Amino acid sequence: MNGKAAALSHGAATIVNAIALGKGAAFGVDLWTKAEVSLTDEPKIVKGEITSDSAESTVLIERTVARVFRHFDVEKRFGAKVKTWSNIPIARGLKSSSAAANAVALATVAALGKVLDDLTVIKLGVDAAFDAKVTVTGAFDDACASYFGDIIITDNLKRKVVKRFTLPEGVTVLFHVPSSKAYTGNSDVNRLQTVKPLVKIAYKEALKGNFWSALTLNGLIYSFALGYDASAALDALAAGAIAAGLCGKGPAVTALVSNDKIDLVKAALQCHEGEVIQACLNHEKAKVL
Repeated sequence: MNGKAAALSHGAATIVNAIALGKGAAFGVDLWTKAEVSLTDEPKIVKGEITSDSAESTVLIERTVARVFRHFDVEKRFGAKVKTWSNIPIARGLKSSSAAANAVALATVAALGKVLDDLTVIKLGVDAAFDAKVTVTGAFDDACASYFGDIIITDNLKRKVVKRFTLPEGVTVLFHVPSSKAYTGNSDVNRLQTVKPLVKIAYKEALKGNFWSALTLNGLIYSFALGYDASAALDALAAGAIAAGLCGKGPAVTALVSNDKIDLVKAALQCHEGEVIQACLNHEKAKVL
């Protein structure tokens, strides 16, 4: 065991936000987070560094390493130094936490010279997200889409993958990313329960394979419930997007676009304050580097 390893997990975007229903759906995008874990001989001391946004809290990194150490009963033997690099904007609804937890968990397992099945790695990251209070539902849907790629539909309360679908070709993702941040741990869950019957409709559509209409419907429902202006998503649809809606608890908006409409939809999104990020759909699984 050399005590050092790196891993990479990709980003994801919402199809159905699980906060209201406890069930959700998400799909993989090729944004990424890389984590490098070096074991130390200082038990229980985990030092994290987020190189892409040094002002952000490193609690999730520390809790993820702690969960892996506890799983293997080595928390009294090791500490760790962890660095992460990412091109996913933090606290905009773009699954930065899920990608980070996956990458850190996978790298920590590898640094210990161990091997775990994929769902166990994901669940350790989900537990860590609860420990770090960066999630309401555990974001099991986001974590699975980040880890496996493609489209994943889940029951977050049971931590069960309900269905998986392969993403279609010829589609590009555009994210409209405002400068403001919104942290999932601060979400008003009781308020979101009021839209549960509507979210259930979106979830049923996703199960039938109507992912993109589910994404648009979900985005409008949550924009209304959370008090966001939905005009960026509506403008994207008017410009020819296949689907558009709030990503996670926002404030970012996802637009799915056929490749011939990228410029039109990008121009519509650029009329709103914030930056536009272009990404591809992701079919690749998280991996040790």
